[in-house]
Amino acid sequence: MSDGPQRRAVWVVGAGDATGSAIARRFAREGYVACVTRRDAARLEPLLARIRADGGEAHGFACDARDEDATVALVERIERDVAPIEVAVFNVGGNVRHGILETTSRVYLKVWQMACFAGFLAGREAARAMLPRGRGTILFTGASASLRGRDGFAAFAGAKAGLRALAQSMARELGPQGLHVAHVVIDGAIDTAFIRERFPERYAAKAHGGILDPEHIAEAYWMLHCQPRDAWTHEIDLRPWTEPW
Repeated sequence: MSDGPQRRAVWVVGAGDATGSAIARRFAREGYVACVTRRDAARLEPLLARIRADGGEAHGFACDARDEDATVALVERIERDVAPIEVAVFNVGGNVRHGILETTSRVYLKVWQMACFAGFLAGREAARAMLPRGRGTILFTGASASLRGRDGFAAFAGAKAGLRALAQSMARELGPQGLHVAHVVIDGAIDTAFIRERFPERYAAKAHGGILDPEHIAEAYWMLHCQPRDAWTHEIDLRPWTEPW
C-alpha cells in the first residue's frame, strides 16, 4: 500500500471491546488507518467490521505485546505495508486482585509484563519509527493504581506505577525531538460488559453519569494528539463525578 503523506496510522495495542475500540474508531473517523492488536486476532473482527462500515480503513493483527520480537516485527510490518505510525496507544490492562501472601512470583511477573514491560516495548518501537520524521504521539493508559496502591493490588499497582514512570521518562527525552508522550489516568468504572454483569449496582450509576463512557475517553485521547507543541499535556485524569478521589 502507498505510504504517501496523506496516509497515517494509529496503532492501538490492546484494542479491547470498550476503551481500545473507541479510541481506534475515533481516530479512524479522522482518516487515520486503524491498526489494532490483541493476542487473539479473531476477537478484533467486530471492531474491524464496524470501522469499515463507517467508511474507515482498519487492519487487525494478532500479537502478544510482551513478546519483543513480535512487537518489533509488527511495527516494521505496519510501517512497511500499511502506513507510517503517527499515533501509538498502549491500552493493555492486567487488573487482577490477590492478597500479598497469595500473590505468586508468576502472577506478579505476568502482571508486570502485561501492564509495564509491554508498554516499554510498544513505546520504544513507536519512538524508533517516529523519530526520523520528527513527529508523533505516544499515549499510555494508566489507572488509579498508577498513583497509589491498594490492598490486594500490589502487582497491578507496581506495574502501573512503573508504566507512569516510563511515560514521564519518555516525555522528557522525546519531547525535545518532536514526540508528544502522555499518560492518561482512568479512575473509575468503565461502561463495559464486565461491569454490567459483575457489578450491576455500580453499573446502575450510568443513568446519571456515574461511570466512564468509552466514547468520552476516546475524545480525550484525540484531544491530546491535537494539542499544539507549545501547550502539551503530559498527564490527565479522567473520572466520573461520583469517584471519591
